[in-house]
Amino acid sequence: MRDAAHISAFLEAQAAELGAANNTLLAYGRDLKDVAGWLGARARDFETASRGDIEDYLIHCEAQGLARSTRARRLSAIRQLYRFAFEEGWREDNPAIQIAGPGKDKRLPKTLTIDDVERLLQAAGSLGKTRQERVRATCLMQVLYATGLRVTELVSLPVAAVRGDPQLILVRGKGGKERMVPLSAPARVAVIDWLEIRDAAEDLAQKKGKAPSPFLFPSRGKAGHLTRHWFFNLIKALAVDAGLNPADVTPHTLRHAFATHLLQNGADLRAIQTLLGHADVATTEIYTHVLEDRLRELVLEHHPLARE
Repeated sequence: MRDAAHISAFLEAQAAELGAANNTLLAYGRDLKDVAGWLGARARDFETASRGDIEDYLIHCEAQGLARSTRARRLSAIRQLYRFAFEEGWREDNPAIQIAGPGKDKRLPKTLTIDDVERLLQAAGSLGKTRQERVRATCLMQVLYATGLRVTELVSLPVAAVRGDPQLILVRGKGGKERMVPLSAPARVAVIDWLEIRDAAEDLAQKKGKAPSPFLFPSRGKAGHLTRHWFFNLIKALAVDAGLNPADVTPHTLRHAFATHLLQNGADLRAIQTLLGHADVATTEIYTHVLEDRLRELVLEHHPLARE
């Protein structure tokens, strides 16, 4: 019971003081409950656990076959909980602060070719029982590929952000941070087409006494807009219709494709960082693998010793 109260207080602080996203809070909660359960089975809790207990827990996680990234995330959650505990005064130390983490697997992000994306966009224009479904799917895909938005940012986009055919739209990302992202010409056309249908449906709904929706992609669900899960299923259906392996196509691979294709065509890494909403350019640097061939060509073409 004591651990549950500490976890709850920690999550409330993360939400109130740091503006942590809901998904981040859920992940922290799951990880810390697992730690608390393991400690409880050994007559320990967060107040009495030692550095050795935390290290034993991480060994237990490794023995379970958990990925390095998962173990690193759990250690990070433990460290942050104990930092909060120290600040609140119910621990005088942080038993996890000197524990070396397992690190993360450095894997290149899966991405799609330009041809793959074009096939997905074509599929969006033909898959669906009604014109409304096809126009909405086209708008979702065009905006996603034009902006590299996170899927949550996309499905919860306010309709006010795209009124007036803007060339730039304001996006509220992780932690409430705002950024401007440009809309391509095809994306702007897709938005205009979808707004015509969306607004007509909204007018009809309001005549029936329903409140107007503030979202570009409204839904009757609890959130009031399309969900991540719904869009995930749409992407899979589009991949099948486009003749692509659905296992290789997710909303995040479209975000990767956005960054990769910009870099391939000479975009600056700092600009990509801003567009993606990465707090640290180190997160964006994973995309630099796509520059290898272009850099090799530049050296062979322009370096004096590379000329015949």
